[in-house]
Amino acid sequence: MQITYFVTGKTNLAPIQQITAEYYKRLSRYARFEEVVIDNTAIKSTDPQLIKQREGELLLKKILPTDFLILLDEKGKEYTSVGYAEYLQKLFLQSHKRICFVVGGAYGFSDAVYTRANAKLCLSKMTFSHQIIRVVFAEQLYRAFTILHNEPYHHQ
Repeated sequence: MQITYFVTGKTNLAPIQQITAEYYKRLSRYARFEEVVIDNTAIKSTDPQLIKQREGELLLKKILPTDFLILLDEKGKEYTSVGYAEYLQKLFLQSHKRICFVVGGAYGFSDAVYTRANAKLCLSKMTFSHQIIRVVFAEQLYRAFTILHNEPYHHQ
């Protein structure tokens, strides 16, 4: 199984790069994992609707019809860490070839992306920067795998 994490825009903060790289390395023990950056630097607009539309088009070009697409969205379903691990386990048992998680741009997702999505996941009711959410998501995904493998990372 493949897990692909789509993020909009690059990060140039070395600490963020280092921490996410560490969690990505840890994740490789459990699944094929890749981060794909949606490069939005060519979008030359200040109109939020146009930016969302263009970012959505760039993302949807990379999504396959067989992908299970999960948006990281404030209106998505919230889980505890254990509940999230159980949710992932159910997805794994459904034999999806590729599970894709997506962080949208500063203005969120276009209607076309919402229409294509199979699920929405809320990591917190708070809003995080696009830099910080990379770390939060990677850590929670790693935590979920350690829970599923009964490893001593998560404490109850």
